Amino acid sequence: MKRCLIVSVIAFFMILVVPRLYGQDKKSQLQQKKAKIEEEINYTNKLLNETKKNKQVSLNQLVLLNKQIGKRQELISAISGEIGTLDKMIEETNDTIIRLTQTIKQLKEEYARMIYFASKNRNAYSRLMFIFSARDFNQAYQRLKYFQQYSSYRKNQVRVIQENQALLNEKIGLLQKQKSYKLSLKKSEETEKQKLTREKNEQDRTIKNLSQKEKELLKKLRDSEKAARKLQKAIEDLIAAELRKATEAAKKSGTKPKPENKFGLTPAELQLSSSFAGNKGRLPWPTERGVISSTFGEHPHPVLKGIKTKNNGIDITTSNGESARAVFDGDVTSTMTLPNYNNVVIIRHGEFLTVYSNLDQLFVKKGDKVKIKQKIGNIQADDSGKTRLHFELWQGKNIQNPESWILKSR
Repeated sequence: MKRCLIVSVIAFFMILVVPRLYGQDKKSQLQQKKAKIEEEINYTNKLLNETKKNKQVSLNQLVLLNKQIGKRQELISAISGEIGTLDKMIEETNDTIIRLTQTIKQLKEEYARMIYFASKNRNAYSRLMFIFSARDFNQAYQRLKYFQQYSSYRKNQVRVIQENQALLNEKIGLLQKQKSYKLSLKKSEETEKQKLTREKNEQDRTIKNLSQKEKELLKKLRDSEKAARKLQKAIEDLIAAELRKATEAAKKSGTKPKPENKFGLTPAELQLSSSFAGNKGRLPWPTERGVISSTFGEHPHPVLKGIKTKNNGIDITTSNGESARAVFDGDVTSTMTLPNYNNVVIIRHGEFLTVYSNLDQLFVKKGDKVKIKQKIGNIQADDSGKTRLHFELWQGKNIQNPESWILKSR
């Protein structure tokens, strides 16, 4: 009887605790995600306010607004996910309360039967008569043990009832907290939806204002495309020059570079290149803070219909006064000045090149060795209040998507 009670308590403990631990873990993950999104929204809002200091509506303002709307939608989705998880936890808590209530009822009914039996046999003389009426000493001993075990079991039953009652009270309190937290989440969700509506209205107004400047936007786009081609040609020329140097060095030494070492890298450079490749997805951001305002590849223009823009890297919008920093150890291969990109720094990491454009004051020069996260120059701020770093990553002649190489979050 005692053993059955222990097994029941252990099984019931597993039913109560394991789902709760899983639910709490899921809830914690969602809360962390929500906090991260809220931090990104606050920072993007700060950048938006900086652009709004300039009374003239700019394309950068729209880009940041689009980013803000996307993050707001992510936040609403995260809150909705947390509410869904909380609903499951509330349901589990309700089920637990029902099971506990039923268990306590059964335990009390069993205890009542024991009290009734004890009251019928409360006479010590009756118990002694029951023991002494045994056929032999062994049976008398067994009857005596029965009374002792029965008394112990009855005391244990009281303890189990009290423990279950305490657990029930705890679950009722937990349920009240869960419902209260769900209510606050629902209010938060409604607030974020109202903010999203306001931001979408502002987005519509901004697009309308910018649409009236179609010729100006088209000219800026063509200038940007022309500058991008110049930057790409400069990088390709640099790569071609490195390949020529490797070929000439091989001819002088009478050796032929291996296919996997087209640049004729030294053992140390090969090691650096391998280390860079091994850190794919873990490289630090080229800025300490910022938001990716333009991603890699081809995209529809945010205002001009039927026109697409191409980005060979990513654009990171950040605060005024921010600096660009090296994403890995390497050598400064080149510095140059290009229209629309201002100062440009190219750093070589074995067969990899990282390109940092739109810099103002430079802290490095050609031939310098740099360390990971070392500041290489201040980012230029334009007349509209935009502080934007253009960042590219090349592996040999192949352009890479920088987002695949840097950390997902700073």
